[in-house]
Amino acid sequence: MAVVACELTAANAQELRAQLSPHDFTTLAAEIGAKVEKIAVREGDRFRKGETLIAFDCSIQRAQLAEARAALGAADKTAAVNSRLLELQTIGKLESDVALAERDKARAKENASAAVLGKCTIQAPFSGRVVEQKVRAQQFVQPGQALLDILDDSVLELDFVIPSKWLVWLKPGHTFQVAIDETGKTYPVKMTRVGARIDPVSQSVKVTGAIGGNYPELSAGMSGKVLLTPPQ
Repeated sequence: MAVVACELTAANAQELRAQLSPHDFTTLAAEIGAKVEKIAVREGDRFRKGETLIAFDCSIQRAQLAEARAALGAADKTAAVNSRLLELQTIGKLESDVALAERDKARAKENASAAVLGKCTIQAPFSGRVVEQKVRAQQFVQPGQALLDILDDSVLELDFVIPSKWLVWLKPGHTFQVAIDETGKTYPVKMTRVGARIDPVSQSVKVTGAIGGNYPELSAGMSGKVLLTPPQ
């Protein structure tokens, strides 16, 4: 449906206030304590799913992984030699078992070091935009510290409240329009879901719809009027 100038008024449609919200949004946080080496995006920038957004200086972690791999290599060789000596009955089974346990211990340390090194970059969990950059390059961060606020605006949702008695006719799949204040235009909306609980005091319920189509001028946080006409 094409975007048209807003001409509907309260005379022929019920107007309700609504706000655009992103499909997904989250705060990315550090999982290790390290210095921020590079931030690939800034506030307002777009990114794709899987793209590296932040990289940490992990020279120490890389050295620890190299050490763990060297220890595993030595433990593998020791276990192999002891296994052969056990076959020749020149050592006892206990010595061979201890060597195997040391090999398993070394492998576990290598896996742990590799897992830590995997936290040295942060990839985008979905395609979207940066809302707020909370750290800067060369800053040392602690585990759990917030780094970036991001959102997915590929599908903008419309949140608003309706009288609960409207649920008799207003159901998921119903189409209508919203007039956005910031653009002065109306856009097609399809209702997607209804809130799980009705407010008994106001006898209202929250509902959500999705903007149909791609409109680059729209952004999360914009607000406007939902234009709905109850059936007669």
